[in-house]
Amino acid sequence: MTSSPSRFGAIPEAAVDQAERHLRDTLGIALEHRAPRAALIVYDTRTDLNRALTEAYRRAAPDAQFIDFDSTTPAAILATFERMQAGDLVVLVQSTSFRMDAYRIRIELFKRGLKVVEHVHLSRMPGEQGLHYIASLAYDPAYYRGVGHALKARIDRAQRGVVDSGDGAQLVFASPFEPAKLNIGDYSGMNNVGGQFPLGEVFTEAQDLEAVSGRARIFVFGDTRFLVNRPATPITIIVEKGRVTGTENSTPAFEQMLAIIREHEGEVWLRELGFGMNRAFTRERMVDDIGTYERMCGIHLSLGAKHGVYSKPQLKRKDARYHIDVFAVTDGVYLDNERVYQDGAWHTGPVPTT
Repeated sequence: MTSSPSRFGAIPEAAVDQAERHLRDTLGIALEHRAPRAALIVYDTRTDLNRALTEAYRRAAPDAQFIDFDSTTPAAILATFERMQAGDLVVLVQSTSFRMDAYRIRIELFKRGLKVVEHVHLSRMPGEQGLHYIASLAYDPAYYRGVGHALKARIDRAQRGVVDSGDGAQLVFASPFEPAKLNIGDYSGMNNVGGQFPLGEVFTEAQDLEAVSGRARIFVFGDTRFLVNRPATPITIIVEKGRVTGTENSTPAFEQMLAIIREHEGEVWLRELGFGMNRAFTRERMVDDIGTYERMCGIHLSLGAKHGVYSKPQLKRKDARYHIDVFAVTDGVYLDNERVYQDGAWHTGPVPTT
């Protein structure tokens, strides 16, 4: 006996039900969206995942206005934005990324005081990856807010840190860290409410970039098309005084990426230290879009001089062009002498012994 085909192609009906539950939690708890505030969902129908998410929003926000981006003029969409009031909600469900000339949609919406949920590059996550994406939208406030704020507190007071990638590879941050930033669905005290989904990240970088040295084993990196590139064997990067100075077990694609950075920036800086928290993504359970996979539960780093959040005196923003996400095999993470990551999970209380 075969099951009836889904209206959403590769996305089964049960997954749409799951997406509805996740979005209800996200809108109600994280975004604190409720009547009488208006909601606008701008969507396209180019992929199964787009159509499934749009249907889930129709159920989770039945009073919202829906606009099909591909059958509406940019002028009409902009006019709808103009009529919205501060505190209203805009959701963007995009197979790629909506473009309306020079209008930077999310930035302009934030300027108007609107709440924004942005689902982007859904076409990069076909088939079963769509199910992983839907799972990543689950919002557990006790986990994200509890663990997220606890991680930030530990990062902000730490004098040093270590990322242990196994096989003797350790990346040492012999410096205090910049004040950590949160992407955990808690917008209290923030200027903007919302952003790119899914949620789940705490990030920082060393106050002294040159105090970072050692080795890290990279199992995934973002390629020139912003897609996940997973080498057959993890690539070891060698870091000296905050720069990548060598590699082991590398691949032509990884070396090409390093060469591009060096061509324009002279050297390859290591900047962001990202504590990914989204438990829907692991080393085995992946999606192709690097910006989505960035939330993976574990450590990611950035290569290149570009980082829009933190300024460094030796790096001029006008000259910084690259921010390439790379994902480290994460056996353990230590802040001062406290182990905060073990067995694929963050531990902000006592870490269980094995």
